[in-house]
Amino acid sequence: MINSLPIIYCPNTNCSNPSNSWGSQQCEACQAQLIYRYLWAVTLEVEISVGELLGDRYYVVAPQVWLDTKPGEPPFMYEELPGYIMPYLHLSPQRLHTPEVYGFYQYQEETYLTDILLLYNVPLDSEGKLFPSLVEAWPTATPVRQVYWFWQMMQLWKPLSEKRVAFSLLTNNLRVENWRLRLLEFDIQPRKTKLRDFKIFWSNLISTAHPDIQQPLTEICHMISDIGESLEAIALKLNQLLLEQAAKLPLNFQIIGATNTGPTRLHNEDYCYPTEQDLNNNQLVPHLAIICDGVGGHDGGEVASQLAAQSIKKLVQNLLIEVEQQQELTSPNLVNKQLEEIVRVVNNIIATENDEQGRESRQRMGTTLVMALQLPQKVKPAPELHPNNAHELYIVNIGDSRAYWLSRNACQLLTVDDNVASREVLLGHCLHWQALKRRDGGALTQALGTKAAEFIRPTIQRFLIEEEGLLLLCSDGLSDNNWVENSWAEYTPKVFRGEISLKQGVEYLIELANQKNGHDNTSVVLVHYSLSPEKLVLFNIPTVTTPVKETAIKELSEASKELLYSNDEELSEPDSEPQLKNVQNFSSLKPWMFMIGLLFILLVGAIISVWRNWENFNSTPGDLPENWQTPIRSEPLETPLSPNS
Repeated sequence: MINSLPIIYCPNTNCSNPSNSWGSQQCEACQAQLIYRYLWAVTLEVEISVGELLGDRYYVVAPQVWLDTKPGEPPFMYEELPGYIMPYLHLSPQRLHTPEVYGFYQYQEETYLTDILLLYNVPLDSEGKLFPSLVEAWPTATPVRQVYWFWQMMQLWKPLSEKRVAFSLLTNNLRVENWRLRLLEFDIQPRKTKLRDFKIFWSNLISTAHPDIQQPLTEICHMISDIGESLEAIALKLNQLLLEQAAKLPLNFQIIGATNTGPTRLHNEDYCYPTEQDLNNNQLVPHLAIICDGVGGHDGGEVASQLAAQSIKKLVQNLLIEVEQQQELTSPNLVNKQLEEIVRVVNNIIATENDEQGRESRQRMGTTLVMALQLPQKVKPAPELHPNNAHELYIVNIGDSRAYWLSRNACQLLTVDDNVASREVLLGHCLHWQALKRRDGGALTQALGTKAAEFIRPTIQRFLIEEEGLLLLCSDGLSDNNWVENSWAEYTPKVFRGEISLKQGVEYLIELANQKNGHDNTSVVLVHYSLSPEKLVLFNIPTVTTPVKETAIKELSEASKELLYSNDEELSEPDSEPQLKNVQNFSSLKPWMFMIGLLFILLVGAIISVWRNWENFNSTPGDLPENWQTPIRSEPLETPLSPNS
């Protein structure tokens, strides 16, 4: 037991004086960022007092919540990993929702040792306090969030069931951090969980659900059974309900990106879309964002990244046109398949180029990919309402370029790097921090174009935008050394408050990468999503984005044939933009044209009236026309086009 707050040690192993007082954010000696890493101690038999310092390292801040005061030192871990921690490793691709193994603490009590499993990436806030459980947060949540939690739970059910830990979703271990579900720990007791347990859990929550969704949720729960793929069978109905609720919210978003060669490189092998030059007259803005980080040297990497991005833009344009013309909502499974097919087509384009140039092994050019697609499907909740955007966001990644979601109080990594470290954890060979110590821990295991399409496994995730946030896409020139996690709080609140523009946020991140990392090219895309009618700040003046236009549908196979040799062609139709400019110029002249035309008609009418009166005055009654009392019919004035026409 200690009577005062513990010392926080600098994570820099070369620091000359690593001791720092509690609450400090930077090391007083070397200015390194201090880490407050809160852990969850999985213990059932041991009671440890709050305020105790264990092993001169772990400070107990609350029951089962420990702070590692020496985060720069590796925790204790057995050479042979215990079998009961394997679900944590095998489910590491789900780390957005599931905890990870940090290590063990051997607690000595009298004459025997007790192993206490320590978990990180757990639902604890920056002060080590637990986020609320799903049951606690449920009654006051919005209807769209309640349905979204239901959707996430369904998505987690299958992978957790395969590892026999699905019962964890039905306990107090299920926590919520705003929109996302998070598990505190796995229930690893050997038990077979059935779908009727899932049904009972949700049936108990429906009575306190929002009135707008009680009836449809009740109907969905009644469909759940233990027969066959019942969760898949109800997925379409749940998805319809989810998108209907989301579409009731006003969605506004702005986007901008930039790429920089960096202080030490001669060539930029990154490709970023959209940059400032892409924002005008482009059909894909603001729905699509792409970052590609080329591999294979400047003579190959930059070619691969540009080829991949240009190809993806054309294929995604076809997808948007096809989705726009659908009468029914396209299911997430179908969208996933189409995005996967796009990735494979692009991979084969680069692979074919490698083959034609005779590139082998490490000489083959390739590129990473992180792509965000806000799919503007239209949902019509009721006959009297106009269709609204369904708020779907798809993230596709291959390699180690990343996507983050930044809210007012959190930074959440959405993607998992395709590198040796992630592969070793997934296979259950070691923990993540152990894998990162390998010399090849950061080496890529996937990149577009380096191998045949059948060996490519893109990760595709679907999210729902139901809160304000910043989506950040970046290459490893920024994300290396955790600079996104260490810096997000400096600029994110300022963007939300409108104190800095989105463009200034991108410039800040690139400058940060050049100063703190500086070893690579850096590319950044920021997208600001807002659920209010207020305009967002992109530059110092607001900008207007161009909606996706309707064009003829092209099959992917036909479009892919033209991609390799048409990378510099514009995505828009050749004549559409000049016509649009002419209409805009015409609309700006319409008030003047209307007034001049009106005056001219009045003048002509007056002359005709005087002439006719003079003629009538000099004529006899027998000379009058039969219909002289009927007004002369004139062609109606053409109504000027409104600005929205």
